[in-house]
Amino acid sequence: MKRTTARLSKHARMTACILLACGWAQSAELSVAPDTIEARAQGCATCHGPHGEGVKDLNFPRIAGKPAGYLWNQLRNFRDGQRSYPPMNYLVAYLHDDYLKELADYFATQSLKQSTPPEPDSAAPAAGERLARQGDTGSGVPACVLCHGKRLTGIEPGIPGLLGLNSRYIAAQLVSWRVGTRHALSPDCMREVASRLSETQIREVAAWLAAQPIPAPAEPAIAGSWKTAIPCGSEP
Repeated sequence: MKRTTARLSKHARMTACILLACGWAQSAELSVAPDTIEARAQGCATCHGPHGEGVKDLNFPRIAGKPAGYLWNQLRNFRDGQRSYPPMNYLVAYLHDDYLKELADYFATQSLKQSTPPEPDSAAPAAGERLARQGDTGSGVPACVLCHGKRLTGIEPGIPGLLGLNSRYIAAQLVSWRVGTRHALSPDCMREVASRLSETQIREVAAWLAAQPIPAPAEPAIAGSWKTAIPCGSEP
């Protein structure tokens, strides 16, 4: 009787282990992430928001709603070393063009929302608006609107909108172009523009752009809507 009970107890334990193992396997199978672009894009969510709309951290830009060609160019630039930011350089180092293009297309279709309120108008000097709307003929700096559009929402396929970004990020990018740590396809129009801006002008135009609300609709203009003020390699 004791042997029978022991055998039954042993069988019960084995059965329980098998059931637990099967349950674990089923649970593991169910926990596998779906093989979709939406699932893969979640790797970008920590820094750029669940749909690329941006986060409160001022170091990371929104990427939702930017032209797909622009986003694809930036991903390749990070991968190929034309744009320097170690975390991004590492993340995309071994990703092929098709994968990067799929990510770019996904975020380009996401709705552009104001994730953080525009910065106060009091921080936006009038000189910044003049640079954005009129440029600086004395320094040979074209107005931002001549390339990024009157609504500053960009143009397909490769020129981004400038709104929905914070002043610190905008200024940092202009400085990166000026000192040569950020590059674009030749002719590198933004390198040319940034090299003509003073530090004061960079702060002023960045503050003004960051104070502007995102318009509705906020989609980039269709390709060919206007000719850029200076030759730009990212805009065919």
